Amino acid sequence: MRFSEKWLREWVDPPVSTQELAEQLTLAGLEVDSVEPVAGDFTGVVVGQVLEVQAHPDADKLRVCRVDAGEGEPLQIVCGAPNVRPGMKAPLARVGGRVGETKIRKAKLRGVESFGMLCSARELGLSEEHAGLLELPADAPVGEDLRVWLGLEGDHVIDVDLTPNRGDCLGIAGIAREVGVLNRCPVRAPEIAELPAETEDALAIEIEDPAGCPRYLGRVIRDVDPQAATPLWMQEKLRRSGIRSLGPLVDVTNYVMLELGQPMHAFDLACLSGCVRVRRAREGEALELLDGREVRLDPEVLVIADDSGPLALAGIMGGARSGVGDATRDVFLECAFFSPQAIAGRARSFGLQTDSSYRFERGVDPRLQRRAMERATRLLIEICGGRPGPVTERASGDHLPERIPVHLRMPRLIRLLGFEPSRDDVEDILRRLGCELEDLADGWRVTPPSFRFDLGLEADLIEEVGRIHGYAGLPTRLPVAQLEMHPRPETRQTPSRLRDALADLGYSEAITYSFVDPELLQHVDPEHSPLALANPISAEMGVMRTSLWPGLLQAARHNLNRQQERVFIFEIGLNYIRQHNDIKQEKYLGALACGDVAGHQWGVRARRADFFDLKGDLEHLLSLTGREADFSFEPASHPALHPGRAARILDRGRAVGWIGTLHPQLAEMLEIPSDVQLLEIRAEALEQVRLPTFEPLSRFPAIRRDLAVLVEERVPASAIVETVREAAGERLREVFPFDVYQGENIEKGRKSMALGLILQDASRTLTDEDVEQIMQRVVKALRDRLDATIRE
Repeated sequence: MRFSEKWLREWVDPPVSTQELAEQLTLAGLEVDSVEPVAGDFTGVVVGQVLEVQAHPDADKLRVCRVDAGEGEPLQIVCGAPNVRPGMKAPLARVGGRVGETKIRKAKLRGVESFGMLCSARELGLSEEHAGLLELPADAPVGEDLRVWLGLEGDHVIDVDLTPNRGDCLGIAGIAREVGVLNRCPVRAPEIAELPAETEDALAIEIEDPAGCPRYLGRVIRDVDPQAATPLWMQEKLRRSGIRSLGPLVDVTNYVMLELGQPMHAFDLACLSGCVRVRRAREGEALELLDGREVRLDPEVLVIADDSGPLALAGIMGGARSGVGDATRDVFLECAFFSPQAIAGRARSFGLQTDSSYRFERGVDPRLQRRAMERATRLLIEICGGRPGPVTERASGDHLPERIPVHLRMPRLIRLLGFEPSRDDVEDILRRLGCELEDLADGWRVTPPSFRFDLGLEADLIEEVGRIHGYAGLPTRLPVAQLEMHPRPETRQTPSRLRDALADLGYSEAITYSFVDPELLQHVDPEHSPLALANPISAEMGVMRTSLWPGLLQAARHNLNRQQERVFIFEIGLNYIRQHNDIKQEKYLGALACGDVAGHQWGVRARRADFFDLKGDLEHLLSLTGREADFSFEPASHPALHPGRAARILDRGRAVGWIGTLHPQLAEMLEIPSDVQLLEIRAEALEQVRLPTFEPLSRFPAIRRDLAVLVEERVPASAIVETVREAAGERLREVFPFDVYQGENIEKGRKSMALGLILQDASRTLTDEDVEQIMQRVVKALRDRLDATIRE
């Protein structure tokens, strides 16, 4: 919300400086983004009138002008603006003046002397318009200092960044109300009296969708003068608020929107036929907008229509067919309250963002429409003349927002704010904010004003009291509280331990959006049907993720495209899985590895990360649970992973995740290396830990036996180790493979694996007979289960 400080001070003029005013607004929750002068730094610029224009003798694009500067003798000015013409009035920087850093001096341009400079709006810092000279009104006084005549001195443009709940401050009236409350000073709103009808002309109004449009007002105004000039004071207020003057019929509606916060629209009455209806669009309807674009409508869109079809996108933008122009003589002025739910997201779906939709999405006062209609009517008649008809109103009380009283208790207010304000202060703050109060024994029954949609709870009212009182004025004593120790299960580890472990392994944590690209998610996880967002930020963020991999892959691509050749990242976050009519939120740990394992260095030969590097990092995480024996890996296929380089992660036989190399087709689609390694596992599986117990150390020696077995090459080492562990019994302390061989003297399709077994008893020294019995059980189990033979 941009506005002129002088305009605000016409409503409320507290005894504070510009800087203090900006600080007050920011501390009250209306954050001021910037405070800038309403014009650039210039001096010696006056109103000039062009008397003659002649061609430059030595330049096609330059003109030699005689300009009256109010000094008697006209000045000769060389000008290259395409819109310069005799009779026009424009800013003239005289010799000795200054425009920005440029000192105005007498100069020769292509051999012709010039005694000053005619200026554009951009050169003077008034706007970004620079297509030609700034054309001033015909009644501008020649020779008058431009800064004085436009009232630029001492005025500033204040830009306030409002949160979505403060739609009531999207107008000078709302900002003034806040400033008045903060400074305990009166607000001088303009008198808006009802204007009597001079004709009986009216258009019938029908509301077919009262939920989307609970209130709609219309008024016919005959015999307006579209050629009338918008007054300079209105043009300047619009300009300083960032809106360009487009003629009085449009300027008045924009002015009322900026002043009161109520968007309005003017239709050319001659272009309307029959009844004006507020309805949903019909399938196949189209509308050409005021900006020249044609949009296809659907039944979700609320439109203003007549008997011949749609006239405007309700609350967003008018249509070209019924727009006012230079030939408009009769106007149909409309003013409505649209439900925020009916407007939210509709403008963005058409690639639009208008001042009107911005306000309606955040909520407009449902009781403001009559007042705005009378204000706009009076301004139009004062500027353009005309004869107003009666105001036609249609409303559905059942669909208008209700003002629900809230019980505000003084003890709770004291407890939340930490100090005890006086009842008089609380009542003064709330009444100045527009609330209605009824005294109760323990506080008040407070009815919020119609323009404050965000005041619905007791805590909201307490926040208002604290906000207006001033957070800086709240006491700074330390709170008294009792600390409570919460139980923490020893059988669960926190995500922070997993984060630290991965950081120690060289991974960086990533936090990606829960909204992902539907197309990418379909390639990564086609099994699940994701939840589509009704109002997505963009097409690339249209569904809720069912896997962490899309976000990690996008993050990796972003970094790889910026010459980051080594990307080792992880994320712990929620996936959103649709289950019947519910959404199950499950926490997962995802990781991605791409690039050199150890980075660039001289001590280790460069080697890119592969499947087993990521698997080793996962096994380190599994070891933190103390129950790594519960986990296993089985070969399986996944649509996002390379065939033959993917494994399902099992926890006591239950699938809990996936690990593997990115599928080549997906890598090609994303334009990233094909050796990207991916991991995703349920966080719950990693958070469950086995509580360690102490076992006395054996005083007796351990015995090692080595065993070489021949098995089918498809048999994994984990199956061999598990078989040995079960067969050897409790005297087996450790088993580990230390060699794998395929080649000469080994049958094709088989492999030789050598294992080391560490045997020990806690109560005595094992004999050769004990060890031999254990080894015989092991060999038998390997033969029976895995068809293994002992390699001689």
